[in-house]
Amino acid sequence: MRALVTKRVERGRADLSEISDLTRAAGHEVVGRLTQTREEDAAFHFGEGKADELAALVRETDAECVVIDNEVGPYQTFNLGGKLPEGVEIIDRFTLILEIFGQRAQTRKAQLQVELAELRYELPRAEVKASLAQRDERPGFMGLGEYDQSRERDIKSQIARIKDELDDIAHKEEERRERRRESGFDLVALAGYTNAGKSTLLRQLAADLDVDENVETHPDLHETAESEDDLFTTLGTTTRRAETEKRDVLLTDTVGFISDLPHWLVESFQSTLDSVYYADLVLLVVDASEPIREMREKLVTCHDTLYERNEAPLVTVFNKVDELDPGELAEKREALSALAPNPVAVSGLTGENVEALCARIEADLPDWRQERLLLPMSDETMSLVSWVHDNGHVEREEYDEEGETVTLAFEAPPSVVERARARAADIEAGLEAGSA
Repeated sequence: MRALVTKRVERGRADLSEISDLTRAAGHEVVGRLTQTREEDAAFHFGEGKADELAALVRETDAECVVIDNEVGPYQTFNLGGKLPEGVEIIDRFTLILEIFGQRAQTRKAQLQVELAELRYELPRAEVKASLAQRDERPGFMGLGEYDQSRERDIKSQIARIKDELDDIAHKEEERRERRRESGFDLVALAGYTNAGKSTLLRQLAADLDVDENVETHPDLHETAESEDDLFTTLGTTTRRAETEKRDVLLTDTVGFISDLPHWLVESFQSTLDSVYYADLVLLVVDASEPIREMREKLVTCHDTLYERNEAPLVTVFNKVDELDPGELAEKREALSALAPNPVAVSGLTGENVEALCARIEADLPDWRQERLLLPMSDETMSLVSWVHDNGHVEREEYDEEGETVTLAFEAPPSVVERARARAADIEAGLEAGSA
């Protein structure tokens, strides 16, 4: 669809770069641009003169839709539509984002979250849309469709149903996280703005696919995570096993943040953000090729989002350093040191410094506990030794000369240590019962 991108700001110059990227990500062709600096007009959002200019530009470029990088009310949309050629669609910023989300949603969870966001967006507009649809002579103008008095109740009912299903999915995911921790895995989440290179970095860190995902309900589990120069490539969560020295780490890549998201939209994707909030460590990935001002703004937004609920340690990762010279990198480190103390600078594209990032991951994960067990030899003992190797890091495994006992020194997550102790006690009790 041929799209005209527009934006109104109250001061300064309007930047259309992000909305242009979003428009192209939705599959539209950007054929023209228009901006205005002034206070919002209650009737047309833009001033009426600028609205007339917009209509003329639509005709000149033969645009099929107008994308407005602001939130536009139903009455404003109706009034603007009256100035445009018939059939030209008006899409505001959040409708566009939901359109992209809808295109990228593959898993049941992602589809539910998109549907929830759409319903929350529609709910306060339902009554206004009904009034506008009755006033306008053109059926289906602005995609309003037919609204009756029961529409608001229907929307609320659908929201409740979707929230119940998402709560059920969240409960199952929490159980999966606990099973993974009990199996000795540390959970690391990649967070950051869309197009920061999280999926590309995940591919560098990933070792294999040895995770207990259900491929039928999580079709995003391909051999490698997608990594494209595109927005919202990863809408659902993608989990990979990481290649580290000692720890068994599962990395989860989530949907990228984007600026100026309203509260209702963030809340709709709460289930996806749980992968970040409940991780053992968060890697905050930042596009280091961007100007310092943009990096600072995005870091502030990310911190506001993450520190609201997240309690895990946070490591800032300056990605795409292959696009910088050493002087630029040093300047950005110094300028952003208050927001990003001791960041790890890497290139997800070339693999530069990824080993240092792996070392940092292991250093910043919650400490493991050290344990030493003296076990009598038996089939159950050898099974336990094998299990500890799989779920912890064995530092010493020694057998006495008579082959009657084995000493096992290891470090592992507290849950693994407790389980190993319990199994060792069961082995001892079983042998004592057998000799009695």
